[in-house]
Amino acid sequence: MKHILPLSPFSRFVAAAGLTNLADGVATVVWAWMATLLTRDAFLIALMPVALRLPWFIFALPAGVITDRVDRHRLIVAMDVLRAFGFAAATVAVVLAMPLATAPQTGLAQPGLFYMLLLSAVLVGSAEVFRDNAAQTMLPSLVPHERLEAANGRLWSVELVGNSLIGPALGAFLIATIVPMPFALNTMAYLAALWLVWPIKGAFKPEMQSAPNWRSELKEGFDFLRRSPLLRSMAWITGAWNLLFQMSAIALVLHVQENLNLGATAYGLLLAAGAVGGIAAGFVAETIIKRYGPMRTAQVCLVVSAPCFFGFAFAPNWLSLAAMIMVFEFSGLTWNTVSVSYRQRSIPDVLLGRVNSLYRMLAWGLMPVGLILSGLIVRWGETVFSRDAALVLPFYAASSGAVLVGILGWRALGRGFSQSRRISLADQGPPAPRL
Repeated sequence: MKHILPLSPFSRFVAAAGLTNLADGVATVVWAWMATLLTRDAFLIALMPVALRLPWFIFALPAGVITDRVDRHRLIVAMDVLRAFGFAAATVAVVLAMPLATAPQTGLAQPGLFYMLLLSAVLVGSAEVFRDNAAQTMLPSLVPHERLEAANGRLWSVELVGNSLIGPALGAFLIATIVPMPFALNTMAYLAALWLVWPIKGAFKPEMQSAPNWRSELKEGFDFLRRSPLLRSMAWITGAWNLLFQMSAIALVLHVQENLNLGATAYGLLLAAGAVGGIAAGFVAETIIKRYGPMRTAQVCLVVSAPCFFGFAFAPNWLSLAAMIMVFEFSGLTWNTVSVSYRQRSIPDVLLGRVNSLYRMLAWGLMPVGLILSGLIVRWGETVFSRDAALVLPFYAASSGAVLVGILGWRALGRGFSQSRRISLADQGPPAPRL
């Protein structure tokens, strides 16, 4: 029987992204919160999200080469299968370990379960590297280039609904009710996304490369990024930004639990409140960029982060903290709309996978550093200050770093966009003579 209203390839792509990001949103709460059920040591808790983010540094370059060699649609399908398997393994491990022992202040209550979850997180994070790189390079094949801002805005709005609005709240509710349930839900979500993305048809394999081997192919990507100062600036700015954000993320979990005395459900709702800002940006980012230009938009988004990090530490209650997270998410998604649309438009399709992976290695590869720094800062702080004060030290460190990134990044973006504009005008050639 034929469907009366079959979904378009782009609609299937967006729906699948919504489901996988729903699973990612559930995981945002579950991985870190699960670690707090096994230990209260901030450094050990940080290892769980490190396991998710470290693959971005390890596999970003191979993912770029592979994405430019194979059918990107098939790569997405294979990685969704792997992520479903990773969460299925985590589900079985948690079920077998129930009931959980009381988490100690130092060390681990159940080391076997902790390390099994770390392995599952590494598998899920590794598959995410290949899947996300393939998805970003596949999108320009589904929509016209002049509609990339609108397509990215729609895609990110759907992703944020799952990743930050519904997912965290749902994950927090489930782990507070039945600990293994969020892992089982994520398994089903990835299988459903696989069902959606499987039927998409199109030409998603790039043209054959002229480079004789993977080293030469990778060098082509490096050379393109080296000749693109604006791309390089955006990459290091995003990397520093993500490092600082991850530094605050682990602190936020313990700050919410111990300083604000909130539970898992309230923590999920805080993240969901931040998603409201991101979703709003998904609808208005294109208009903002057209009115103020990509350069000024990116610069303003950059300087917003420092006061937000500072506000995380001083927010007296959940409502004011939610407002800070909301502003941060709005600026972050608007920045992403500028940077990703510029990459998709300026990088040739034949190089898109490799250059995109190099960019994301710089942008995402520093996340584990921020997570580890957060745990170390709290550990050090407890030797000098009270536990309550130590838990907010990563916010102060992130805010100070954001001030420096804002100053350097503002100038770098100004130079990069100006040079990019001059190159674009030169490529267009001289104006036609008036008749």
